[in-house]
Amino acid sequence: MGTTRRRGGNGGMEENTMAILDTSCFSKSTQHIADDRLSFLEAVRSGFLVPENAPAPTNKIYKEIFQILKVENSLYLIMSSYQLLLELDKRFPQVYLSTAKKSESSSPSSLPCNELVVVEEAWSPFAFGTEFSPNEKEDHGKTSGSLDATAFHDLIKDLVEVADEATTEVLDIKPLRNMLLFQYLVSFLEGDFVIRNLAFTENSDWVTLRESLLNMILVSRKITYKTLIKDCLSAMCQLSQFSMDSSNVLTPSDTESPEVTEKSHTALAIALPEVIKHTCVSVQKFLSMIIELDSSKKAADMEGWTTRADGVRTPAMEIIMDELTYDKNILLPFFQALDKPKLKLDMIVQYFQKYIPKTSVRTRRSNDSTNNSTFGGVLKCFSNENNTKSIIKKINTEVAQLLLAHAFQAFISLPCQDSTESKEDIVDNSLPEICKNMISAFNCLKKTDEHIVIPPFGKEALFTAAVMLSGV
Repeated sequence: MGTTRRRGGNGGMEENTMAILDTSCFSKSTQHIADDRLSFLEAVRSGFLVPENAPAPTNKIYKEIFQILKVENSLYLIMSSYQLLLELDKRFPQVYLSTAKKSESSSPSSLPCNELVVVEEAWSPFAFGTEFSPNEKEDHGKTSGSLDATAFHDLIKDLVEVADEATTEVLDIKPLRNMLLFQYLVSFLEGDFVIRNLAFTENSDWVTLRESLLNMILVSRKITYKTLIKDCLSAMCQLSQFSMDSSNVLTPSDTESPEVTEKSHTALAIALPEVIKHTCVSVQKFLSMIIELDSSKKAADMEGWTTRADGVRTPAMEIIMDELTYDKNILLPFFQALDKPKLKLDMIVQYFQKYIPKTSVRTRRSNDSTNNSTFGGVLKCFSNENNTKSIIKKINTEVAQLLLAHAFQAFISLPCQDSTESKEDIVDNSLPEICKNMISAFNCLKKTDEHIVIPPFGKEALFTAAVMLSGV
């Protein structure tokens, strides 16, 4: 792993840019402060993004931009600071891969090795390893321009309340600000984690992944890891349900909020549903990164690269599956919101495995062996009337139908290279075979439950399976 010093802006540029925020010669009116902040953001954009060979902003400038995103009440300034931070991170990454030079002893035909480069003392919106008293913590959150693991977890808890706060009676700017703040933090975590995880895959260096910001949050003693995962699930389901409910049409209200003027109210009402939708996607990204980190850590454990200092934690997938098993209220909203096909398919298969009857010991001559760890194997279990009766005793017919439909949708969305089926299962899990077994599974459900009502989503999946089967 290599390090490089951040290319800081020259002192004159930083001094001139930061001077814009000095309002000592003005009255402390809201309008003057807003004008100064807008001028500051425009100066940063002009000085560090427009020129081709511009230096990276200093940490002090980054902190001020981030602070505007955290505390501003102006919709325009919130969006401007959010967008500026994303563009700066893209232009000046904190972590990146650099092609290492070949040594003289290396073979001419050997492939170049990607080396992880971490920018030394780079700015980060996260602060770890510092303890604060309750009062100090509150002051630190307002002035430092950074968040610790507790503040990040609190932000996720706030997302759960967004659906209740986004009412037509009083429309506040805070929910939108918190959602954009969360989106940016997840984007920052993703930029750090994806590169480090790629370096781990290529170079087998677990230390680089252990030092990722994502891992630092998860191992923090300031938060409860399992509670964090559960709050993410709640936030994801709440946000998804709100965005899919057509009755949530936000309109200007008669009650004026001190933070939302009449002119900006309409813009906020238009922006909020779209921001909610993208925030739900960000929650999924965050959970997906945790699951990927768990997978990489498991691989490192098997190779003996981890130490006792890495600790032991329950994989996120297990926590999620347990929550889906014991809280039926979030089961369908979760899979309805999840738009990552491979993850959705794997999780639905794992969920059904909990309820598929355990078969007796098979002999070598047994011809009805079924691999229940694949989607094709699950469908074959549903094609057996006895198995179907046993399954729907534990989960009702409606849940079974919708989960099968979601799994089928995920299966046909997967590119061929993402298939995880073993060689002996390729024939049984081919698309024609999946379509045939999908139809057979629903027919078996009809025989088992005479009062079955197939929901629209299930009918759509059956129609798709029939069309694909007829076109083969």
